[in-house]
Amino acid sequence: MPSLQDQLLKAGMVDAKKAKQVAKDKRRHAKQVRRGEAEVDNTAKIAAQQAQANKANKAREHNQEAVQRANEKAIGAQIIQLIERHRIGHHKGDIGYQFVDKKKIKKIYVDNIQQRQLERGHIAIVRLAAAYELVPAAVAGKIEQRDPTLVVLLNTQAPRNQEVDQEEDPYADFKVPDDLMW
Repeated sequence: MPSLQDQLLKAGMVDAKKAKQVAKDKRRHAKQVRRGEAEVDNTAKIAAQQAQANKANKAREHNQEAVQRANEKAIGAQIIQLIERHRIGHHKGDIGYQFVDKKKIKKIYVDNIQQRQLERGHIAIVRLAAAYELVPAAVAGKIEQRDPTLVVLLNTQAPRNQEVDQEEDPYADFKVPDDLMW
């Protein structure tokens, strides 16, 4: 069956030049429509890429949070290990040593030597779960670097200046004899 264009050409209603021009316009219009669809596809591609980028960002944030939680858990395990390895037994003490923890006065029982070491800052009190433990000051420093809230008591002494002590001492002029017996 011949096309309408062929029929109009045979009938003499349309000349060949005009028919070619119409076919050319038709192809041009079809090409523009395809280009318009390509632009629509580009916007869809851009939206898909943005959605994928958002999904990747959310996944990255989730991974960072998971890594941070794992690091916190590892630090907690390190602290527990430090305390358990270096804790000093104080359960046989007979002297009640009082200290402040979270605005409350707490008491642990220590012996005479441990009391002096606590006062001088040689050992410290740290919180382990609901209990308190004694650890050396160096270990307490390591724990304080990881989590400062767990170190309950760590006495530090400022270095004493000998010159200031001698100037303020009213008995500096009096020598203590070597053979003095108390």
